[in-house]
Amino acid sequence: MSGQSITYSEDQAAAYDRLTEVLRSMGVDLDAETLLPAAEGKTQVLAVIGKAGSGKTMLLAELVKALEAAGVDLVSGDWEGRRRRERRTLAVLAPTNKAASVLRRRGVPATTIHRILYTPVYDPEYEKVAEWLAGQGERPEIEALTDAALDRAKAVYDAHKSVPAALAAAGLRGSDFITGWKRREDPLDIGFVDESSMLDQKQFDDLREIFPTLVLFGDPAQLAPVGQSGEMVFDKLPEPARLTLGRIHRQEADNPILDLAHALGDPALEFHEFERMIEDAARRDPRVVVAPRADSDLMARSPVLVWRNATRIRLIRAFRLAHGAPEDALLPGEPLICDGIELPVKHRKKRIDLEARGLIKGAQVVYMGPGRKPGFSRLHVVGAESPQLSAASIVKIEKPDEEEPFIPYAARMGATFLHGAAVTIHKAQGSQWQDVQVFAPDIYAASRTGRVEAGQALWKRLAYVAITRAEERLIWITRYMLSKPQAVLGTDDLEVPVAPLTLEAEDAG
Repeated sequence: MSGQSITYSEDQAAAYDRLTEVLRSMGVDLDAETLLPAAEGKTQVLAVIGKAGSGKTMLLAELVKALEAAGVDLVSGDWEGRRRRERRTLAVLAPTNKAASVLRRRGVPATTIHRILYTPVYDPEYEKVAEWLAGQGERPEIEALTDAALDRAKAVYDAHKSVPAALAAAGLRGSDFITGWKRREDPLDIGFVDESSMLDQKQFDDLREIFPTLVLFGDPAQLAPVGQSGEMVFDKLPEPARLTLGRIHRQEADNPILDLAHALGDPALEFHEFERMIEDAARRDPRVVVAPRADSDLMARSPVLVWRNATRIRLIRAFRLAHGAPEDALLPGEPLICDGIELPVKHRKKRIDLEARGLIKGAQVVYMGPGRKPGFSRLHVVGAESPQLSAASIVKIEKPDEEEPFIPYAARMGATFLHGAAVTIHKAQGSQWQDVQVFAPDIYAASRTGRVEAGQALWKRLAYVAITRAEERLIWITRYMLSKPQAVLGTDDLEVPVAPLTLEAEDAG
C-alpha cells in the first residue's frame, strides 16, 4: 500500500491488500500501475462488509482512484466507446438512483445496476460526437450542431464525464440521440457494488454474468431483501471471500448517530433503554433531536421512516391535509415513490426505456406538474444524473381504512407511484438524507412483537437501518402528531444539472 496518502485502519489495510492481490491475479496491478488483458474464464467474487462507520465507502473510493491511476476505464452506463482487447473496465454500481447519487456526491462516479444491465443505443450521427468527447475520434461536423454547441458539449463533458449531459449542453434532448435501450450482451470487467445488502439473488446472478471480478460492499446489520429469509447474498460466500471491517474510532469524528447504531448490537438492550440513550444523546448533541411531532415541511423531501403500512398511510394523509392538497389532484412539489412499471409483455422495450430513465421500483420522485398529454406527469427523479422527464403515470394515494387507493392521475399504462411523504424502513434502504425523521411508535410496536430476523430482534434491525439513513441529524418522533407547514410546497429547491436533460417518455403510454 505504498504511495497511499490516506491512513487506513488495520481492517481497511488488510482488505485493501487482499483486494489488490485479487486484482493483480486478474491482470490489474495497482502497485505497478500496469494492465494485462483479462483472462478468459477466470472469475472472482469478494465482499467487504461492515456496519456504518467502518469505512467501506472510503475504501471503495480509494480503490476507484487507484484503478483509474492504473489506466482502468470507468464505465458510467450512459455511453461506451469501441471495445479494445487490452481495455480494462470498472463500473461502480448501486441498487437505486439515490444510493448512486450518495456515492457521486463523495466523488465516486457511480451508476445504477439497471443502467449497466441495459445500455443506450445512440443515433449513429451523434455517436460520432460521443466518440470525439471520449477521445476516440476526430471532431465531427454535424449539420444540427454549431461549433459553439460542440464547444459547450466538450466543456461539460470535461467537467462531468457524462455524454448525455454534454449533448444536452449542445441543445439536444435525450430522444434526439438515444434511439432505444438493449440488454447488455458483452461482459464488462470489474464491478464494485455498494449497498449490496439490498441485492436479491437474481440481481446477483445477473451481475456475475457481466463481471468476472465482482466486489460487494455491504452492511450485514441492515434488512435483507424481502423473500430471502433474512439472508443477504454475501452471506453465502465462503469465509475467505468475506472481508470484515470494524468501526473506525477517531475522537475528532465522534458521531452520536453512529454511537446509537452500534449500541443496537448489544443483545441485552431493550427498547426503553435505547430510547433513554437517544434522549441522553439529544441533551448532549444537536445532531440528535427528540420531537413530539413530525415536521411537515421536512417530509416534502425527507420522508418519515415507519415500519407499518397503516402508519405510513395515516402520515401521508396528514401531510396532504396540512399542505392543503386537494383530494383530486397533486400539488407541484409533492414527493412520490415509484412502485414499478405496469406494462404488458409486448411493451418490454417501453418498460426498459422508463426504467433506464430512472423509474425503477423504489425510486424517489418529485411531482413537477402535469405532462402535455392526459395521464402524463412531469417528474424529477431524485438522484438521477438527468433527473427531469415526462412519463405516463399512474398515481395511487392510499387512504386510511379504505381498501382501494384514490387515483388522481392515470394513464392506460406506465410508471406507478405511491405518495412519498412517509416510507417504510425497508424502502428507505440505500438512501440517505441530511435530516431523517424516524417514527418511534412503530419501532416500539416492532419490539412488542418479539420477532427475530437472522438472529437479531427485528426492532433493532429496523432502528439501525432507520437511524443510519441520517447524514447529519436524526429526529426521533415520539407521538402521532404533525407540525403545521411553514412553507408552501414547490419545486424551486430542486437542483438541475449544469446542462438539464429533459427526457421525454411520452410515447410510453
